[in-house]
Amino acid sequence: MSARPPSGVDTAIRARGLGKHFGGLVAVDRVDLTVPAGQVYGFLGPNGSGKSTTIRMLCGLLLPSAGEIEVLGLEVPRQAEALRSRVGYMTQKFSLFDDLSVRENLEFVAAIQGVAQAETAARVDELLARYRFEDRERQLAGTLSGGWKQRLGLACAVIHRPELLFLDEPTSAVDPESRRDFWEKLFELADAGTTIMVSTHLMDEAERCHRLAILDRGRLVADGTPAQLAGALAGRTLLVETATPRRVLEALVGVAGLLSVVQIGSNLRVLTGDGADPRRALRDIEAALGETGLAADVTEVASNLEDVFVAATRNGSRPPERAP
Repeated sequence: MSARPPSGVDTAIRARGLGKHFGGLVAVDRVDLTVPAGQVYGFLGPNGSGKSTTIRMLCGLLLPSAGEIEVLGLEVPRQAEALRSRVGYMTQKFSLFDDLSVRENLEFVAAIQGVAQAETAARVDELLARYRFEDRERQLAGTLSGGWKQRLGLACAVIHRPELLFLDEPTSAVDPESRRDFWEKLFELADAGTTIMVSTHLMDEAERCHRLAILDRGRLVADGTPAQLAGALAGRTLLVETATPRRVLEALVGVAGLLSVVQIGSNLRVLTGDGADPRRALRDIEAALGETGLAADVTEVASNLEDVFVAATRNGSRPPERAP
């Protein structure tokens, strides 16, 4: 689906033993990452899991406390300055100048990123058309809606044609339609050869990624394609259909071997623990329901990324670890 980026490398990012300590707090703990070139690689995790800290180390904005980083064939942070012109970076609060127009923002960022003056006008016109700003190019950026601001932020982030694009929760504050349109633009970039690393805590966004890593308390707890990660939980997810979901949920809270029980609409979704026998769990559920006289149909269903997330972060309630 994706083309090879201009640098010709097969691996865009390789990190080994990556760590970051802030005083005694371990923010990132011995993370190993391999990001294939030309793909959309997702970083999923709860707030405070270390996603932003990891991204900032990978793009040379933050010095690591431990480990080795290679990005586009360059050693980071030693060659971070040489890397700067080859990467783009965008956060949820991407800095636009509210009192400049859409075109002026693009022209200003082009100058900062070293785009040749002779090429700037054509590049700005190209991005105005690609991101559908033709009728808004004179509009002040501060008057744009959230979705249009994010679209302009993305256009600014790629004005210099980066080989690698870092996106740190870029769509958390925009509506679903704007997010869907934003992701279409990301896949267009990936098709053209840009490697994209995007952090998110939204499951529907994670499902769109070619490959996905899950962080929990600074540790890498899962890595693979969405299909691989969901497939690894085969047999562990059960659907409980009942007319009394709240009462059934209360009856299942104390059943051994269940990692989570949540209500989804009028049904319950049950995830069994790692190593638990699904057949035993099914019998225990039926026994618990029998003791209370509640009726329900229990069937095995395919696991999804939310199940993967719960299973991978099941120890999320433990206190943060401290550096030695």
